[in-house]
Parts: sequence; structure tokens; C-alpha cells
Amino acid sequence: MDPMILLHKWWQELHISSVLNLLLFSLLLLLSLLYLLKLTRGTGKLNLPPSPPKLPIFGNLHQLGRLLHRSLHAVSEKYGPIVLLHLGNTPLLVVSSSEIAREITNSHDTIFLCRPQIRAANILFHGCSDIAFCPYGEYWRQVKKICVMEILSQKRVKEFQFVREEEAAEMVEKIRRSSLNGTAIDVSEMFATISNNIICRSSLGLKYEGEEGSSMSFGQLSKKVMQLLGAFCFEDLFPHLGWMDVLTGFSAKLRTTSKAVNAVLDQIIDEHIKRGDSDQSDKKDFVDILLSLQRSGMLDINLTKENIKALLLDMFVGGTDTTSTTMEWAMAELVKNPSIMKKAQEEVRRVVGEKSKVDEADIDQMDYLKCIVKETLRLHAPVMVTRGSSAIAKLVGYDIPPKTIILINAWAIQRDPKLWDRADEFLPERFVNNPIDFKGHHDQFIPFGMGRRGCPGTSFAITEAEYVLANLLYWFDWELPDGANREDLDMSEVYRVVICKKVPLLLIPLLHSP
Repeated sequence: MDPMILLHKWWQELHISSVLNLLLFSLLLLLSLLYLLKLTRGTGKLNLPPSPPKLPIFGNLHQLGRLLHRSLHAVSEKYGPIVLLHLGNTPLLVVSSSEIAREITNSHDTIFLCRPQIRAANILFHGCSDIAFCPYGEYWRQVKKICVMEILSQKRVKEFQFVREEEAAEMVEKIRRSSLNGTAIDVSEMFATISNNIICRSSLGLKYEGEEGSSMSFGQLSKKVMQLLGAFCFEDLFPHLGWMDVLTGFSAKLRTTSKAVNAVLDQIIDEHIKRGDSDQSDKKDFVDILLSLQRSGMLDINLTKENIKALLLDMFVGGTDTTSTTMEWAMAELVKNPSIMKKAQEEVRRVVGEKSKVDEADIDQMDYLKCIVKETLRLHAPVMVTRGSSAIAKLVGYDIPPKTIILINAWAIQRDPKLWDRADEFLPERFVNNPIDFKGHHDQFIPFGMGRRGCPGTSFAITEAEYVLANLLYWFDWELPDGANREDLDMSEVYRVVICKKVPLLLIPLLHSP
């Protein structure tokens, strides 16, 4: 949501006395003057990137709309591929060029290896001791190595095949029952559920649905975490006004959610400790692996219980919404483009044949399905790439101040008509016999980031998305409810850290008869 709308809404709903209103206004005015003095003293000798006019205190917040990726793209269209904005006291560098993105992640890799430190991440991830928000240093290198080599390696992804197959079979059975009634199903909710179940079982060893009498599942808790990470926080943008987070209720929500998440993870970790090592090495979940590494004494860092909880929460935040959103966009595009849907179904059904289930090994022969997933990630980049500068740096001739948030607009880069033919169209064929992949080697296609801070869970996410979509295309045909026109399918977006489909996708499944 537009931070200015949040401020306006909060100001309207906050019931305080007129005297306090006057006091707050006076304080804001004083801070405004101090902020202007700081700006004139601190940046006079730097050759800064182009920047649109800004307001005192608020900077360029008023220029950010509800769809952040589109707002930043509009600013870049006017001011160029590298633009400096100010969000309160925080400088934000917006990059919409693949070449500059590559320079940031390669030539200036060490300076831009940090991630912005926000209050919600600091509290929820135990001092940012996870991978996503952890400052660059020896601890980050070690936990990244643990995740790449021990948790999210190709070998581990393969070992969790049984989880994906069991969850997909359960999903297919539920859809089959719905198809008998001819009723529409909420595909958006279905993808959210299966993504949460797969990551839950892979990470924790079970599908945590909450204590008896509680409706709060761990999936719902992780959604609350995502909401808080994307919520407006005064302390992040106006450090001297951090106390206002108490008045808005943000601080209370942060404490409550952190306490609930910790209670669940403490319980699950303690249960794993009591159970001891599993005899089945190929059935170990992420908790088992992390506890085994902790006990081994072979790590170069002290992996505490809080560190383990931060890493586990990282898996949920990074592995649920992004994957489910990608699958939802893929199905929406397939429904909107029936010829592409038909071609994909013909491939999947030809490869699987008359077998009783889709084998994960079959996916290797589904080249067109892989192109569909790639094109979905290109047209509907789930997130923007964030970095932070640890020192002053020179970038394409401009001075970049330290502690600047770097935001690489992957959505804009992947729709750049200079890089992509018919950039705004859904054309999976563009990836046929095309070496461009999403592993960070091609700067025009970066849905999972690039460089050393690239997402370590790429293989896990892609394997899940391809397998789930293959099942849906093999077993069912799909129609819009109430005879709706495919051309009228609502494809509007909403920005909630992840760029999601605004209107849930409702479809009628029809059981396919060979």
C-alpha cells in the first residue's frame, strides 16, 4: 500500500487530543528543518544520480503508488535507468537496467552484498541471523553454505520427492471430488495450501495446523510475517519517530507474531531433539539436518537455537508465497491463452501416457512446460531484488552514498522492449531452444536474483511448480465459471512484498477422459 495513504489513514483514525496533534505537528516541523540542514551538509560534494523533487521529511514517498514496481518503473521512464529517491531519511537507488544490475552484482559485489536492515526482520529473524536479511560476513557465508550444500542441494530436493508426490496426489483427489459437482474451486487458495504443506513437511516434518482449538496454522503465521515485513514502519524511515509504531499498533503486532512463531518453532525443535537422529537419512527434514550439523561440532560458527529458528522461518517466507504466486500466474495465463494450454496438455499427456500418476522424472521430457514456467517468471517477476551499500561507491559515473537501499526492478527489466520482443505478451515459445535461464547468469532474466545473494532455493521452487502444474494439466481440463470470457479474465496485480494476482483465480475442473 502507498505509504502516504497509510499515513493519511492512520492520521484520520488516530483518536488523540488536539493538543497532542499540535505537539506532533510542531515536532514534524522541527524534524523537517533538521532534515533539510542534514541534506545540505551531507551531499553537497557528491555527484548523485538524478532524483525527482522531494518533500521535506517524507522525501519521495508521495510518488510511490500502491503498485510499487510500476511506480518505480514510471519514475525510471522519466529520470533514467538509475534514479535516487528518498524515503524519509533513507536513500533508495532504483535500478531498471540489466547492465547496471550486472555491475552491482559483479563489479561492486562486496560493497553491495548487504541487505537493508528493517525492524520487522531484526525481531522476527533473531537479529537477522537468517540468510535473506543477514549482513554480509563470515556468519552469512557459513549459513549460506549450509543451505546450499545441506538443505537445498539437488540431492536434498530429490529426497523430498515423496513429499511433493503425496501432496500433489491429495490435491488431485480433492479436485476430482469437486469436479463431480461442477463447482468452481479457488485455485489461488489451492496453490497457497500445497506450497505451505510441501515446505512445512520438508522443513518441520509435518503439516502444523496449530494447537487443538486454534485455527492458526504455521502457514497463516508465515503470512503474518510476510505482512509485517511489507508493512509501514516509522522506525525504518524516520528513526526519531520510532515511538509512533506503538501508536499505530505495529509494535504490538510484531511482538505478538514473533511470540507465536517462536512458540511453534520451539515446540517442534524440542520434539526433534527428544526424538534424536532419524535412521532414514533420506527422510530427514530441515530441522533434523540443522540439529545434526549443530551436534557435529564441524561447523565454523556457533549455530544457536535462535539461528535455527531464523533459518527455518526463512524457508517459509522465501518458499511459499513466491512459488504459489508463480503457479497461480501460470494457470491464469494458460486459461487466458487456450492454444498454449492445449499445447501444454498435449505434451504432458503424451509424456505420462496411461500411467496411474505423473512421475517427477517425466518432467525432464516436458520442455514446453518448462518454457511456460520460465515465461511466467519473466512476465510476472514475483519480487524485486534488494541490496544495500556498505560504503560509498562509484556506479556508472555517479556517487552512491553508504547505507543506500538498492532496488533492482526485475519486473521492469524483464519487460524491457529493448531486451525482449513483444515484451508484454505471454509467449513461452521465446524460450524454446533458448539458453537463457533463471539461475542468475543472464542479467535480462533475474526472477531469483543474481550473484552471491541470489536465491538458494531456486531448484526447490522450480521443481515444485513444474510438478504441480504437470498434474493439473494431465488430469483436468479447465474452464472459467459462469461462461466467463477468457479475454475478460482479471489479470490486475497487488503488491504485498510479492507481486500477486489481485483477484483470486476461480476455475471449474473437468476430469480428463483419454
